[in-house]
Formats: sequence, structure tokens, C-alpha cells
Amino acid sequence: MTSTAEELKPQIIVPEGFKLHTENSASILLPDDNQAFLNPVQEFNRDLSVASIRTWADYANAEKKKKWEEKQAKKAQKGGDGGKAKRQKIDTEGKTAAGPSEASPAENSAIEAEASTSTAQPVSQPEYHPQKFVALEALSATGLRSIRYAHEIPQLKYIIANDLSPEAVATMRRNVDMNGLGERTEGTGDPDKKKTIPAKVKVNEGDACSLMFNHRAEKERVDVVDLDPYGTAAPFIDAAVQCLRDGGLLCVTCTDLPVLATNNFPEKCFSNYGSVPVKAEYCHEAALRIVLHSLSTAAARYGRYITPLLSLSIDFYVRLFVRVSTGANEVKRAISKTSVYYICTNCQSWYDQPMGKLTETTHANGNVNINVKTAVGPTVTSGKCPECTGNLRVAGPMWSGPLHDPDYVSQVLQHVEENKDKYGTSTRMIGMLTMAKEEINYPFYFTPSQVAGNFHCIAPSLADVASALLNAGHNVSRSHACAGSLKTDAPRRDLHDVYRTWIKTHPVKMTKIAEGTPAHTLITTEARTEANFKHHPNSVTAASKVNLVRYPPNPTPYWGPGKRAGGGGSGASGTKRKREGEEH
Repeated sequence: MTSTAEELKPQIIVPEGFKLHTENSASILLPDDNQAFLNPVQEFNRDLSVASIRTWADYANAEKKKKWEEKQAKKAQKGGDGGKAKRQKIDTEGKTAAGPSEASPAENSAIEAEASTSTAQPVSQPEYHPQKFVALEALSATGLRSIRYAHEIPQLKYIIANDLSPEAVATMRRNVDMNGLGERTEGTGDPDKKKTIPAKVKVNEGDACSLMFNHRAEKERVDVVDLDPYGTAAPFIDAAVQCLRDGGLLCVTCTDLPVLATNNFPEKCFSNYGSVPVKAEYCHEAALRIVLHSLSTAAARYGRYITPLLSLSIDFYVRLFVRVSTGANEVKRAISKTSVYYICTNCQSWYDQPMGKLTETTHANGNVNINVKTAVGPTVTSGKCPECTGNLRVAGPMWSGPLHDPDYVSQVLQHVEENKDKYGTSTRMIGMLTMAKEEINYPFYFTPSQVAGNFHCIAPSLADVASALLNAGHNVSRSHACAGSLKTDAPRRDLHDVYRTWIKTHPVKMTKIAEGTPAHTLITTEARTEANFKHHPNSVTAASKVNLVRYPPNPTPYWGPGKRAGGGGSGASGTKRKREGEEH
């Protein structure tokens, strides 16, 4: 009789005062007194992080392998040319000293035997061995995320799991040992035959910034840093960008959307991220761009630059995966990927003001010289919106470059599709990643119903608006950040012309709209072009026919960021340090 794998699995005994929590490959014990913070609804965040880091590791190893192969090819070419020249020299010297006819038969036989031996002897070919990486989770709490990384990412050498709270660290150590990821000794009997297995999860108690600063020396740097705080990640960003190896991955979560995505606390957003937030329907995308701006400026201080791989606005938080690399020219380019925006308080039209512009000169030797100049401004010459005469408000500066790397997102998506059974939230992951892959590289989105509200008219369907813009030659996509939204590279005037054509067949009651109001200005402005609402084959509704869960409902009641851990930290009080604004 055989036993199943489940029967052979060791039984976990739950001590009194604890509860068992299982997520994917990890099982952890949580204290009933809430001394270590864990939000179960963040399983999607953790699933997405595992898939993204695995893909980055393959991505980075592919780059290293390519460089290694190029280096080996150069070595082989150099060795081959050198060997050929050496043989030619020997042949020349041999012919000069004694030609084949002058050498004795015995000497000729010895030379031929030596030559045949040297050519027949097999030469071992060097092989590339994929490199494993080191990760650091600065704010680990229960250790669940680090434990999952150690279990589910085969390229991981080890991860440093850190927390400031002694109670959280005690919980972590317990969970790491329970999952068999701590340092252990294998073998019995003879001490000489015992083998020490290093820890896959190395637990550290201390300040997150101090830990990361201690790893900023070139030889001490890590490959991946994960910041998943309760609230803002702003205090940890400067240390994080310094302790990453060249081309390393920075994973950042910020749950302070009341600061990032509204105008309720502009002073708090500016002090944390160096930006003024946006009050508009596209505020969640603006939140992503504000955090990216903070990452970009922090990296630039140390001659480094960021490449956003995947930037997502998810529920009550933002999650970003960014590569941090070193390069003087790319640091110069950062100014051209940063803009201040003027936002209309009425129709929500936006006007960007780039912080700088670049001119590039390529020399004959292939070197590129980048000249940076301040951009011409202002974009709008008055404090009124050119579209509706509404008031303009300043937002930014914020990142104006791409949010995602489509090739990278495609690889993550492919990995998830091939491993659906390994992720509890794979259905939602596929939907979200598909949306991100399809997004056009252009700032901000809109919803047809919101624009229709500005015109006081019946809202056209998503397909109608998308088809009209596509028929006019513009690019259109959906946005992952908001259900029922569209992104387009069309100027706001062209979008409004679509609605001006629409209201010709869906009239507006002008008696209820006073002259001189923004709505009256929008409606009475003459359209420059007539919109064509004929269904376009590339309309967003065609992609929507695929059965994807793009905007799923909340998984549980009372769903949100959860409560802060009840204890931990330094000092006699045992409570964590609170930062102003985190209660929002």
C-alpha cells in the first residue's frame, strides 16, 4: 500500500495563541494578538511579485549569457588567429631551417605524430551556468513574502528578511524554521559527516534603511529589493536605490493613495514624493507617475536611472517593478521624461510642460553626445483651459515616460499562463497583465461617461468612442487602472470633436445650460472634423471578447489595507514608529 504526498506531509501543530495561515507554498503561524502585520487580500500582490521576479531573473540571466557568449566568441577568435599565426611562424622557421625533403624520415614521422595527437585531443568547451541572485525584503513582518520567494523562485540564492519589531522578528524566525528555510545540519553520527545547509531566508532585526545602507558598497549590493510598507515607501527609497546591483530589480508598494491620488494632502504628497497630486478621474495613473518620479530623482543622485518594467494601480495601492542601472547618458535623459501638468478643474483636459529637451549627436566612432536644454514654456499662456475656459491647477512634476516594458510584461504573462495552477490569483493576474501589455505609451486615460457629463449629453458607448478615434487615425487602448476607461494619443480637442459630432444626433437641451459656462463653451465650439462612428476592427470591444477578468469585484467584505500591527518596534513602549499621514 502506497501513501500519497499529502499523507506524507508533516502535520503542523498549531500552538495555543496562534492561528495557521496557508498561502500557496507557504504555511505560517500568526499570533492572535496581532503583533505581526499580514493582509490576506494582498495575495494578488505576492503572486504578482513571485511571477515578476522569476521573469526578471530569467531576463537578467539571458542578458548575462549573451554577454558571456560574446566574450567567449572574442576569446575564440583571438585564440584562433593567434594559433594560426603561431603555426605559420613555425612552418616558416621549419622550412628555413630544414625543409621536409631535408628532414629524416624518423623526424618527419615524429612531427606528424605530434600534429595528429594535438589535433585529435578533445578540448573541453566552457559552459554558461545561470547565476542565482540575492534579495532583500526590508519590511517583512510575518515573513510570508520572503518564505514564498524562497519556495517558489528557483533562481533565488537567499533572501534577507528584515523587520524593526522584535515581536515580528520572533514570528518570522518561527515561520522560517517551520518551512525548513533556516540554517540546519544534515547527517547523523560522525561529526565529520555532518553537513551545514545555509539558510535560504536570513532573518534580520533592525532598521530597514540602516540595513540597506550597509549593503551599498559594490561587493555588498543585492540583486532585488522589495519595499512593501504599511503606508508610504518614501523613507526607504533613497537607501533602496543605492544597495541594488547594476540592473537590479526594485519592487515598491505604496498604500497611501489618499495622499497620492487626491488633492486632500498636497503638502504631504510633496514632502514624501516631491510632487503635487492630481484631482481628476485619472488620479490613479498620476499616482504611479508620482512614485516613478520619486524613484527616478532618487536614483539620479547617484548616477543611476530607472527603467519601469511593470507599474500597476491595484485596488487601494500601487505596485511597481523597476530596474535600476548605472549610466551617465540615461541619467541625462531623465529630465526629458519628467513633466509638470496643468489640469483643468472642469473638463479635466491636461497640458504637459516637459522639464527639459534633448539633442543628440552621434560621432563617427559611435559615441553619442547628449545636450540638455530647458524646455520652452509655458504650455498654456493663461490660467484658463483653452478647451472650456475652466480654471487650471498645477500638478507634478511627475514621470512622463513609459509605465511598462511590453516585452517584459509579455514574458510575465506567458509565465503565468503556463503556470496557472501555481498562483491562487492567476485569473486576475492574466487579466491585469493583458491590460498592461495592451496599454499605449501615452499619459492618462478618460471615461466616456465623464466626458459626456462635461457636455451634458447621453454618453456614447466605449466602442463608439474608440471607433471614432481609430477612424480618425489615433491610437486607442484600455487602461488597467480604471474600468470603462480609454487611453488615446489624440489631443483633447480631437476627443471633444467626437462628442460635438455625437450631440448632433443626440441633442442637448441648451435651455438648461447658461451662456459663458464651461459646458456652453464646449458645446458651441465648432468641430474641426466630423467623427466617423463606424465600427473599427481594432476597437477595444474586439479584445474584450476574450474571457478575461480585467476588473474583478472585491474578494471579501470590509476589504482594504487592513489594520496596522498592534506592537513591535524599538523602545520600551514596544510600539512601531508612526509617520504623519499614514493614518489616512
